[in-house]
Amino acid sequence: MTAPEEVVVTGLGLVAPSGIGVEAAWEGLVGGWPTAARDPLLAGMPVDFSCRVPGFDGDERLGRQLARRLDRGTQLALVAVREALADAGLEDLGRSSVRVAVVLGVGSNSLERYPEAFGRLADGRPERISPLMITRSVPSMVPAEIALRIGARGPNLAVSTACSSGASALGVARDMLRSGSCDIAVTGGAESTCGAIYTATFGQMRALSTRTHDPAGASRPFDRDRDGFVLAEGAGVLVLERAAHALARGVRPRARFAGFGSSCDAHHPTAPHPEGRGAVQAMREAIRDAGLAPGDIGHVNAHGTSTPLNDAVEFRALRQVFSCPPAVTAPKSVLGHALGGAGGIEAVCSVLSLEKQLVPPTVNLDCQDPEIDLDIVTKVPRLMRFDAVMSNSFGFGGQNAVTVFTRT
Repeated sequence: MTAPEEVVVTGLGLVAPSGIGVEAAWEGLVGGWPTAARDPLLAGMPVDFSCRVPGFDGDERLGRQLARRLDRGTQLALVAVREALADAGLEDLGRSSVRVAVVLGVGSNSLERYPEAFGRLADGRPERISPLMITRSVPSMVPAEIALRIGARGPNLAVSTACSSGASALGVARDMLRSGSCDIAVTGGAESTCGAIYTATFGQMRALSTRTHDPAGASRPFDRDRDGFVLAEGAGVLVLERAAHALARGVRPRARFAGFGSSCDAHHPTAPHPEGRGAVQAMREAIRDAGLAPGDIGHVNAHGTSTPLNDAVEFRALRQVFSCPPAVTAPKSVLGHALGGAGGIEAVCSVLSLEKQLVPPTVNLDCQDPEIDLDIVTKVPRLMRFDAVMSNSFGFGGQNAVTVFTRT
Protein backbone atom coordinates (compact mmCIF):
# COMPACT_ATOMS: atom_id res chain seq x y z
CA MET A 1 0.00 0.00 0.00
CA THR A 2 1.38 3.41 -0.99
CA ALA A 3 2.07 5.78 1.89
CA PRO A 4 -0.19 8.88 1.89
CA GLU A 5 1.40 12.03 0.55
CA GLU A 6 2.94 14.41 3.04
CA VAL A 7 0.95 17.60 3.67
CA VAL A 8 2.70 20.74 4.85
CA VAL A 9 1.80 24.18 6.18
CA THR A 10 3.01 27.00 3.93
CA GLY A 11 1.10 29.99 5.28
CA LEU A 12 -0.38 31.30 8.52
CA GLY A 13 -2.94 34.01 9.28
CA LEU A 14 -4.21 35.01 12.70
CA VAL A 15 -6.70 37.50 14.09
CA ALA A 16 -7.14 37.06 17.83
CA PRO A 17 -7.96 38.96 21.01
CA SER A 18 -4.20 39.17 21.62
CA GLY A 19 -3.63 41.05 18.36
CA ILE A 20 -4.33 41.39 14.66
CA GLY A 21 -1.82 39.50 12.53
CA VAL A 22 0.42 36.58 13.39
CA GLU A 23 3.24 38.65 14.87
CA ALA A 24 1.07 40.82 17.11
CA ALA A 25 -1.18 37.96 18.25
CA TRP A 26 1.79 35.73 19.06
CA GLU A 27 3.50 38.51 21.02
CA GLY A 28 0.39 38.99 23.13
CA LEU A 29 -0.01 35.27 23.73
CA VAL A 30 3.62 34.72 24.71
CA GLY A 31 3.53 37.84 26.87
CA GLY A 32 0.74 36.23 28.88
CA TRP A 33 -1.54 39.25 28.75
CA PRO A 34 -5.15 38.20 29.50
CA THR A 35 -7.57 39.76 27.03
CA ALA A 36 -10.88 39.37 28.87
CA ALA A 37 -12.42 42.76 29.62
CA ARG A 38 -15.80 44.38 30.10
CA ASP A 39 -17.69 44.53 26.83
CA PRO A 40 -19.87 47.62 26.24
CA LEU A 41 -22.17 45.54 24.03
CA LEU A 42 -22.89 43.25 27.00
CA ALA A 43 -23.69 46.02 29.47
CA GLY A 44 -26.45 44.95 31.83
CA MET A 45 -25.97 41.23 31.17
CA PRO A 46 -25.23 38.92 34.12
CA VAL A 47 -21.87 38.21 32.43
CA ASP A 48 -20.70 41.49 30.94
CA PHE A 49 -17.19 40.66 29.70
CA SER A 50 -15.62 38.88 26.74
CA CYS A 51 -12.41 38.59 24.71
CA ARG A 52 -12.79 40.80 21.65
CA VAL A 53 -10.21 41.46 18.93
CA PRO A 54 -8.79 44.87 19.89
CA GLY A 55 -9.32 47.72 17.48
CA PHE A 56 -10.79 45.61 14.71
CA ASP A 57 -12.73 47.87 12.35
CA GLY A 58 -14.28 46.00 9.44
CA ASP A 59 -15.06 49.22 7.58
CA GLU A 60 -11.44 50.30 7.78
CA ARG A 61 -9.91 46.96 6.81
CA LEU A 62 -12.39 45.78 4.19
CA GLY A 63 -14.29 48.86 3.10
CA ARG A 64 -17.70 49.89 4.37
CA GLN A 65 -19.71 48.25 1.61
CA LEU A 66 -18.08 44.83 2.00
CA ALA A 67 -18.04 45.00 5.80
CA ARG A 68 -21.78 45.72 5.86
CA ARG A 69 -22.39 42.61 3.77
CA LEU A 70 -20.36 40.27 5.99
CA ASP A 71 -20.95 38.84 9.44
CA ARG A 72 -18.21 39.89 11.88
CA GLY A 73 -16.83 36.36 12.03
CA THR A 74 -16.48 36.35 8.24
CA GLN A 75 -14.70 39.71 8.40
CA LEU A 76 -12.18 38.24 10.83
CA ALA A 77 -11.75 35.20 8.59
CA LEU A 78 -11.10 37.25 5.47
CA VAL A 79 -8.37 39.29 7.15
CA ALA A 80 -6.69 36.10 8.41
CA VAL A 81 -7.02 34.43 4.99
CA ARG A 82 -5.35 37.35 3.25
CA GLU A 83 -2.44 37.22 5.68
CA ALA A 84 -2.06 33.44 5.27
CA LEU A 85 -2.07 33.65 1.48
CA ALA A 86 0.53 36.43 1.51
CA ASP A 87 2.67 34.35 3.87
CA ALA A 88 2.43 31.43 1.43
CA GLY A 89 3.33 33.62 -1.55
CA LEU A 90 -0.15 33.27 -3.01
CA GLU A 91 -1.47 36.83 -3.12
CA ASP A 92 -2.55 36.19 -6.72
CA LEU A 93 -3.97 32.71 -7.28
CA GLY A 94 -4.06 33.16 -11.06
CA ARG A 95 -4.66 30.03 -13.09
CA SER A 96 -4.21 27.85 -10.01
CA SER A 97 -7.52 29.14 -8.59
CA VAL A 98 -9.49 26.12 -9.86
CA ARG A 99 -7.32 23.89 -7.66
CA VAL A 100 -7.65 25.96 -4.47
CA ALA A 101 -10.08 24.71 -1.83
CA VAL A 102 -11.53 26.72 1.05
CA VAL A 103 -12.49 24.61 4.07
CA LEU A 104 -13.38 26.56 7.19
CA GLY A 105 -14.66 25.50 10.58
CA VAL A 106 -17.72 27.48 11.65
CA GLY A 107 -19.71 26.57 14.75
CA SER A 108 -22.58 28.91 13.92
CA ASN A 109 -22.99 32.21 12.16
CA SER A 110 -24.49 35.64 12.71
CA LEU A 111 -26.31 34.96 15.99
CA GLU A 112 -25.53 38.54 16.98
CA ARG A 113 -27.83 39.73 14.17
CA TYR A 114 -30.84 37.61 15.13
CA PRO A 115 -32.28 39.68 18.01
CA GLU A 116 -32.72 42.73 15.77
CA ALA A 117 -34.35 40.70 12.99
CA PHE A 118 -36.62 38.74 15.30
CA GLY A 119 -37.61 41.94 17.06
CA ARG A 120 -38.74 43.48 13.78
CA LEU A 121 -40.65 40.31 12.94
CA ALA A 122 -42.37 40.32 16.33
CA ASP A 123 -43.26 43.99 15.85
CA GLY A 124 -45.02 43.18 12.58
CA ARG A 125 -42.33 44.83 10.45
CA PRO A 126 -40.99 41.99 8.28
CA GLU A 127 -40.25 44.48 5.50
CA ARG A 128 -37.54 45.96 7.76
CA ILE A 129 -35.56 42.71 7.92
CA SER A 130 -32.43 42.84 5.79
CA PRO A 131 -32.18 40.33 2.92
CA LEU A 132 -28.56 39.97 3.98
CA MET A 133 -29.75 37.96 7.00
CA ILE A 134 -29.78 34.88 4.79
CA THR A 135 -26.25 35.20 3.46
CA ARG A 136 -24.96 36.17 6.89
CA SER A 137 -26.67 33.34 8.74
CA VAL A 138 -25.86 30.29 6.59
CA PRO A 139 -22.54 28.83 7.87
CA SER A 140 -21.50 27.72 4.37
CA MET A 141 -21.47 31.38 3.32
CA VAL A 142 -18.31 31.97 5.35
CA PRO A 143 -16.06 29.90 3.04
CA ALA A 144 -18.19 30.98 0.06
CA GLU A 145 -17.57 34.66 0.79
CA ILE A 146 -13.86 33.94 1.24
CA ALA A 147 -13.71 32.15 -2.11
CA LEU A 148 -15.51 35.05 -3.75
CA ARG A 149 -12.97 37.54 -2.39
CA ILE A 150 -9.81 35.58 -3.22
CA GLY A 151 -11.04 33.88 -6.41
CA ALA A 152 -10.68 30.30 -5.16
CA ARG A 153 -12.71 28.04 -7.48
CA GLY A 154 -11.94 24.64 -5.99
CA PRO A 155 -14.01 22.69 -3.43
CA ASN A 156 -15.67 24.95 -0.89
CA LEU A 157 -17.31 23.92 2.36
CA ALA A 158 -17.95 24.74 5.99
CA VAL A 159 -17.25 22.13 8.64
CA SER A 160 -19.35 22.36 11.78
CA THR A 161 -18.47 20.22 14.79
CA ALA A 162 -19.14 22.76 17.55
CA CYS A 163 -15.97 23.85 19.38
CA SER A 164 -13.81 21.42 17.40
CA SER A 165 -14.92 22.86 14.02
CA GLY A 166 -11.62 24.55 13.18
CA ALA A 167 -9.58 21.42 13.87
CA SER A 168 -12.08 19.21 12.03
CA ALA A 169 -11.78 21.49 8.99
CA LEU A 170 -8.03 20.95 8.98
CA GLY A 171 -8.52 17.19 8.87
CA VAL A 172 -11.03 17.43 6.02
CA ALA A 173 -8.71 19.74 4.06
CA ARG A 174 -5.77 17.39 4.48
CA ASP A 175 -7.82 14.46 3.20
CA MET A 176 -8.88 16.51 0.17
CA LEU A 177 -5.26 17.28 -0.65
CA ARG A 178 -4.28 13.64 -0.32
CA SER A 179 -7.18 12.55 -2.54
CA GLY A 180 -6.10 14.96 -5.27
CA SER A 181 -9.29 17.05 -5.03
CA CYS A 182 -7.17 20.21 -4.78
CA ASP A 183 -3.55 21.38 -4.76
CA ILE A 184 -3.90 24.10 -2.13
CA ALA A 185 -6.30 24.30 0.82
CA VAL A 186 -7.11 27.45 2.76
CA THR A 187 -8.38 26.11 6.04
CA GLY A 188 -8.86 26.72 9.76
CA GLY A 189 -11.67 28.27 11.77
CA ALA A 190 -13.37 31.58 12.48
CA GLU A 191 -16.16 32.83 14.68
CA SER A 192 -17.31 35.84 16.66
CA THR A 193 -19.14 34.73 19.79
CA CYS A 194 -19.24 37.86 21.93
CA GLY A 195 -22.88 38.78 21.26
CA ALA A 196 -25.69 38.92 23.79
CA ILE A 197 -27.38 35.76 22.48
CA TYR A 198 -24.24 33.68 23.08
CA THR A 199 -23.78 35.22 26.51
CA ALA A 200 -27.38 34.65 27.53
CA THR A 201 -27.56 31.03 26.36
CA PHE A 202 -24.19 29.89 27.64
CA GLY A 203 -24.88 31.77 30.86
CA GLN A 204 -28.14 29.85 31.29
CA MET A 205 -26.14 26.65 30.83
CA ARG A 206 -23.79 27.78 33.62
CA ALA A 207 -20.87 27.33 31.26
CA LEU A 208 -19.47 30.86 31.54
CA SER A 209 -17.23 32.28 34.21
CA THR A 210 -19.15 34.73 36.40
CA ARG A 211 -16.01 36.42 37.70
CA THR A 212 -17.42 39.86 36.91
CA HIS A 213 -15.28 41.51 39.59
CA ASP A 214 -12.12 40.36 37.78
CA PRO A 215 -12.64 39.75 34.03
CA ALA A 216 -8.90 39.51 33.30
CA GLY A 217 -8.63 36.65 35.79
CA ALA A 218 -11.77 34.83 34.68
CA SER A 219 -10.30 32.33 32.23
CA ARG A 220 -8.16 30.04 34.37
CA PRO A 221 -7.76 26.55 32.86
CA PHE A 222 -6.71 23.81 35.28
CA ASP A 223 -6.88 26.19 38.25
CA ARG A 224 -8.59 25.06 41.42
CA ASP A 225 -10.93 28.08 41.30
CA ARG A 226 -11.97 27.89 37.63
CA ASP A 227 -15.69 28.45 37.13
CA GLY A 228 -16.29 28.57 33.37
CA PHE A 229 -14.99 29.84 30.07
CA VAL A 230 -14.93 33.34 28.56
CA LEU A 231 -16.52 33.98 25.18
CA ALA A 232 -14.19 35.25 22.48
CA GLU A 233 -13.79 35.84 18.78
CA GLY A 234 -11.06 35.33 16.21
CA ALA A 235 -9.82 33.49 13.15
CA GLY A 236 -6.90 31.17 12.59
CA VAL A 237 -6.09 30.17 9.00
CA LEU A 238 -3.48 27.82 7.54
CA VAL A 239 -2.51 27.26 3.93
CA LEU A 240 -1.92 23.56 3.32
CA GLU A 241 -0.26 21.91 0.32
CA ARG A 242 1.19 18.57 -0.60
CA ALA A 243 4.91 18.72 0.08
CA ALA A 244 5.75 18.06 -3.58
CA HIS A 245 3.51 20.93 -4.69
CA ALA A 246 5.14 23.34 -2.23
CA LEU A 247 8.59 22.21 -3.40
CA ALA A 248 7.64 22.82 -7.03
CA ARG A 249 6.58 26.35 -6.07
CA GLY A 250 9.87 26.92 -4.30
CA VAL A 251 8.18 27.46 -0.95
CA ARG A 252 9.73 26.38 2.33
CA PRO A 253 7.13 24.71 4.60
CA ARG A 254 6.63 26.06 8.09
CA ALA A 255 5.61 22.67 9.49
CA ARG A 256 4.33 19.25 8.51
CA PHE A 257 0.69 18.43 9.21
CA ALA A 258 1.53 14.93 10.31
CA GLY A 259 -1.49 13.50 12.09
CA PHE A 260 -5.22 13.88 12.59
CA GLY A 261 -7.73 11.99 14.69
CA SER A 262 -11.44 12.49 15.29
CA SER A 263 -14.16 10.73 17.25
CA CYS A 264 -17.51 11.16 18.96
CA ASP A 265 -18.19 10.36 22.61
CA ALA A 266 -21.77 9.28 21.83
CA HIS A 267 -22.46 10.06 25.47
CA HIS A 268 -24.30 13.37 26.10
CA PRO A 269 -25.37 16.50 24.16
CA THR A 270 -23.04 18.82 26.08
CA ALA A 271 -21.03 16.93 28.71
CA PRO A 272 -17.89 14.97 27.74
CA HIS A 273 -17.58 11.30 28.57
CA PRO A 274 -16.47 11.17 32.25
CA GLU A 275 -13.30 9.25 31.43
CA GLY A 276 -12.60 11.09 28.19
CA ARG A 277 -13.29 8.02 26.05
CA GLY A 278 -13.65 9.92 22.77
CA ALA A 279 -10.79 12.29 23.53
CA VAL A 280 -8.47 9.35 24.18
CA GLN A 281 -9.52 7.73 20.91
CA ALA A 282 -8.91 10.90 18.89
CA MET A 283 -5.51 11.59 20.48
CA ARG A 284 -4.30 8.04 19.94
CA GLU A 285 -5.49 8.10 16.34
CA ALA A 286 -3.74 11.42 15.62
CA ILE A 287 -0.47 10.16 17.08
CA ARG A 288 -0.72 6.85 15.20
CA ASP A 289 -1.64 8.67 11.99
CA ALA A 290 1.52 10.77 12.36
CA GLY A 291 3.61 7.61 12.60
CA LEU A 292 4.67 8.54 16.11
CA ALA A 293 4.54 7.12 19.61
CA PRO A 294 3.12 9.09 22.55
CA GLY A 295 6.65 9.71 23.81
CA ASP A 296 7.46 11.59 20.59
CA ILE A 297 5.00 14.37 21.41
CA GLY A 298 6.95 17.15 23.10
CA HIS A 299 4.14 19.58 23.80
CA VAL A 300 0.34 19.53 24.08
CA ASN A 301 -1.80 22.54 23.23
CA ALA A 302 -4.74 21.71 25.48
CA HIS A 303 -8.39 22.41 24.78
CA GLY A 304 -8.37 23.80 28.33
CA THR A 305 -11.62 25.75 28.45
CA SER A 306 -11.55 26.64 32.17
CA THR A 307 -14.75 24.76 33.01
CA PRO A 308 -14.63 22.46 36.05
CA LEU A 309 -15.76 19.34 34.15
CA ASN A 310 -13.95 19.72 30.82
CA ASP A 311 -10.52 20.44 32.27
CA ALA A 312 -10.76 17.45 34.60
CA VAL A 313 -11.85 15.13 31.77
CA GLU A 314 -9.07 16.34 29.48
CA PHE A 315 -6.56 15.61 32.23
CA ARG A 316 -7.90 12.07 32.63
CA ALA A 317 -7.68 11.53 28.89
CA LEU A 318 -4.10 12.80 28.72
CA ARG A 319 -3.08 10.46 31.53
CA GLN A 320 -4.47 7.51 29.58
CA VAL A 321 -2.63 8.43 26.38
CA PHE A 322 0.70 9.40 27.97
CA SER A 323 2.45 7.60 30.78
CA CYS A 324 3.99 10.97 31.55
CA PRO A 325 2.21 13.81 29.71
CA PRO A 326 4.52 16.37 28.05
CA ALA A 327 4.48 20.11 28.71
CA VAL A 328 0.94 21.47 28.43
CA THR A 329 -0.36 24.97 27.76
CA ALA A 330 -3.90 26.38 27.51
CA PRO A 331 -4.13 29.43 25.19
CA LYS A 332 -7.75 30.07 26.15
CA SER A 333 -6.42 31.47 29.43
CA VAL A 334 -5.25 34.46 27.36
CA LEU A 335 -7.52 34.33 24.31
CA GLY A 336 -10.84 33.10 25.70
CA HIS A 337 -12.93 30.59 23.77
CA ALA A 338 -13.84 31.41 20.16
CA LEU A 339 -15.90 28.20 19.85
CA GLY A 340 -15.78 27.13 16.17
CA GLY A 341 -12.75 29.35 15.56
CA ALA A 342 -10.69 27.99 18.45
CA GLY A 343 -9.28 24.94 16.66
CA GLY A 344 -7.90 27.04 13.80
CA ILE A 345 -6.49 29.70 16.12
CA GLU A 346 -4.75 27.10 18.28
CA ALA A 347 -3.42 25.20 15.28
CA VAL A 348 -1.66 28.39 14.19
CA CYS A 349 -0.33 28.83 17.72
CA SER A 350 0.90 25.23 17.73
CA VAL A 351 2.83 25.70 14.48
CA LEU A 352 4.39 28.89 15.87
CA SER A 353 5.40 27.08 19.08
CA LEU A 354 7.02 24.37 17.00
CA GLU A 355 8.90 26.86 14.82
CA LYS A 356 10.11 29.00 17.69
CA GLN A 357 10.61 26.12 20.14
CA LEU A 358 8.70 28.21 22.63
CA VAL A 359 5.59 27.27 24.62
CA PRO A 360 3.30 30.17 25.61
CA PRO A 361 2.24 30.35 29.25
CA THR A 362 -1.07 29.44 30.81
CA VAL A 363 -2.07 32.53 32.77
CA ASN A 364 -4.24 32.86 35.88
CA LEU A 365 -3.02 29.48 37.12
CA ASP A 366 -2.61 30.70 40.68
CA CYS A 367 -3.37 27.38 42.38
CA GLN A 368 -3.28 24.31 40.14
CA ASP A 369 -6.11 21.89 40.81
CA PRO A 370 -4.48 19.22 43.03
CA GLU A 371 -6.37 16.54 41.11
CA ILE A 372 -4.83 17.64 37.79
CA ASP A 373 -1.28 16.32 37.79
CA LEU A 374 0.16 17.90 34.64
CA ASP A 375 3.33 19.78 33.74
CA ILE A 376 1.59 23.04 32.82
CA VAL A 377 3.65 25.91 31.44
CA THR A 378 2.54 28.88 33.52
CA LYS A 379 3.26 32.56 34.15
CA VAL A 380 6.12 32.83 31.62
CA PRO A 381 6.85 31.11 28.28
CA ARG A 382 9.10 28.06 28.27
CA LEU A 383 11.94 27.64 25.79
CA MET A 384 12.36 23.92 25.04
CA ARG A 385 13.32 21.51 22.28
CA PHE A 386 10.60 19.37 20.71
CA ASP A 387 9.83 17.93 17.29
CA ALA A 388 6.07 17.33 17.53
CA VAL A 389 3.13 19.21 19.01
CA MET A 390 -0.41 17.96 19.53
CA SER A 391 -3.43 20.29 19.64
CA ASN A 392 -6.73 19.20 21.20
CA SER A 393 -10.19 20.47 20.29
CA PHE A 394 -13.36 19.10 21.88
CA GLY A 395 -16.96 20.25 21.49
CA PHE A 396 -20.63 19.80 22.26
CA GLY A 397 -22.15 16.60 20.95
CA GLY A 398 -19.03 14.75 22.07
CA GLN A 399 -17.06 15.99 19.05
CA ASN A 400 -13.31 15.46 19.30
CA ALA A 401 -10.64 16.54 16.81
CA VAL A 402 -6.89 16.35 17.38
CA THR A 403 -4.06 17.56 15.15
CA VAL A 404 -0.35 16.77 15.24
CA PHE A 405 2.29 18.99 13.63
CA THR A 406 5.97 18.14 13.27
CA ARG A 407 9.09 20.00 12.18
CA THR A 408 10.04 19.64 8.54
